Amino acid sequence: MQSTSVHQLPAQQITSESFQPYGQVIFASEDGRTYDQEDARLSLDQGLPRFYIMRLQQKGRRFSQITRHVRCTQCLGSLEGKDWLIAVAPPGESAEPSLNDLAAFRIPGNCFIKLEVGTWHAGPYFDHEWVDFYNLELSDTNVTDHQTCSLFNRFGLVFEIT
Repeated sequence: MQSTSVHQLPAQQITSESFQPYGQVIFASEDGRTYDQEDARLSLDQGLPRFYIMRLQQKGRRFSQITRHVRCTQCLGSLEGKDWLIAVAPPGESAEPSLNDLAAFRIPGNCFIKLEVGTWHAGPYFDHEWVDFYNLELSDTNVTDHQTCSLFNRFGLVFEIT
């Protein structure tokens, strides 16, 4: 029987610089500003884009699986200004994430994130009873582009965002 080790993963406050290996942080800008490097650079050309609001229930801060999408970027942001957490590892060719590059971020409710194509992610997690999230991905992302690595089965690991 494989033993389980719970590893604490401290969440850092998200900044554009700290999140750059995983994607982009998008903050509000004045209306009329022209497109520039601060705007989300989306990759949604492999299918029909889907923009929807998903309601998630609070499920703690522990995770033992991490997922990626290799056909599109994904954008997430909370409604109602609620803060939230996500764990990420950078994109790569391997069928599993680089655990040395695993990071967790605290995301305020006044921005959204764009996950780069292939970015490994676990979450969103939060301490609220529930949170509604904007989600932009492809219409079939969760059916045809959902590669999951079981960190528990592969490494005997469970992570907890602190």
